[in-house]
Amino acid sequence: MSGAGAPKVTVDGTGLRVVVVAASWHERVMDGLLAGARRALAESGADWTEVRVPGSFELPVAAARAAGVGGGPAADAVVALGVVIRGGTPHFEYVCAAATSGLTDVSVRTGVPVGFGVLTCDDETQALDRAGLEGSREDKGAEAVEAAVATAVTLRSLAPTGV
Repeated sequence: MSGAGAPKVTVDGTGLRVVVVAASWHERVMDGLLAGARRALAESGADWTEVRVPGSFELPVAAARAAGVGGGPAADAVVALGVVIRGGTPHFEYVCAAATSGLTDVSVRTGVPVGFGVLTCDDETQALDRAGLEGSREDKGAEAVEAAVATAVTLRSLAPTGV
């Protein structure tokens, strides 16, 4: 299981503005990811909003807007949630690569941390096992929030002091 050895990250996100960008495909899995993200956000104390996009391919453009690209106030952190399940065509590889590359680019280009909660699974059973539902082994929605909030707090501590 990929979650073995994962740290439990707990930070105070009070005063942070977080935007959760969530895909709509695979409703049951997404329900679990969103529930975990919502729980972790409530525990962190951060203020947050949630927006939906059709699929994981659309996550980077929405994350970029949430991070302040193209105008509007930038969030302190973005959490991207989605699921891509392998099929019989190369589509899986293209969507996974585009989502991963696009979300990484948003974070590096803007300096806004992006919590990566995009499940890339061989089958629905693997996705359900990571979705944070009752009986799941992992809660990737919560983990993505914890990583994004912790990174935003760390970046604040690294802010220039004017020296």
